[in-house]
Amino acid sequence: MTALLACDLDQTLIFSRHHFHLVPGVPEPEIALVERIDGVPSAYSSAASLRLLAALHRTAVFVPVTTRTLAQYQRIDLGVRPRYAVAANGGHLLVDGVPDPAWAAEVAARLAGACAPLAEMAALAGELGAEEWVRLVREADGLFVYLVAHTREAIPDLTRVAERVAAGGWALSRQGRKVYLVPEPLTKQTAVAEVARRAGATRVFAAGDSVLDLPMLTAADRAVRPAHGELHEQGWQAPHLTVTGARGLLAADELLGLLDAWVRSPCTAAPSTAAPSTAAPSTAAPVQP
Repeated sequence: MTALLACDLDQTLIFSRHHFHLVPGVPEPEIALVERIDGVPSAYSSAASLRLLAALHRTAVFVPVTTRTLAQYQRIDLGVRPRYAVAANGGHLLVDGVPDPAWAAEVAARLAGACAPLAEMAALAGELGAEEWVRLVREADGLFVYLVAHTREAIPDLTRVAERVAAGGWALSRQGRKVYLVPEPLTKQTAVAEVARRAGATRVFAAGDSVLDLPMLTAADRAVRPAHGELHEQGWQAPHLTVTGARGLLAADELLGLLDAWVRSPCTAAPSTAAPSTAAPSTAAPVQP
């Protein structure tokens, strides 16, 4: 049986130092730099996570799945070279590191007429960009737009914005200092399903922390989310979901350990209880909303 592991990156497998969330006084685990931006260290994983990931890469089809643009994804080095990867929230399907043009054409055809055009949402983002809380507005690979706030705390209530976005067939997701406006038909899950088809996967396991991961997590045979992030703040649960006990950097070690156990187990059944299982508490500090 072939197992596929669809894993979100930011705040699931990789973290800035600001998001380690370790208890003060507890020794920092051995870490590894996985991303630089203009030569400056930006993101890290624990050494334990990278060892687990290397082992999983040998026993399953590991698929990094990210909302990052292609260029942003290509900055990351996890020490493995996955056969498949998904970037731009499903807009790019990479095979051996190269975007598949046939997939890009399929995505363009799917979006055409199914939702408001990018220009309309870019205009809305431009309106928001004039507000004091917004640091910058960016278009992502001609597929969606996102805003970066000066601080997470400065982001106002965006309920009415979300309603305007939804009316156009788009979705709003708030992740840390970033606010994403993404077409509803553009999902990580659609790309993951295509990878599973190509790889002949018989089991699919998924890990992620945000609303944009939700379709992928929902469709998986088993899913795990860390005890931090957008989905944790919303209290999302599902019968086949496990929530880590750890938060921040240590949550990645825990969820990769779970994925390894699921890959090794011949049984793929979800937990029998309606509520998700939750691992034992760890030494990670609570994440502030």
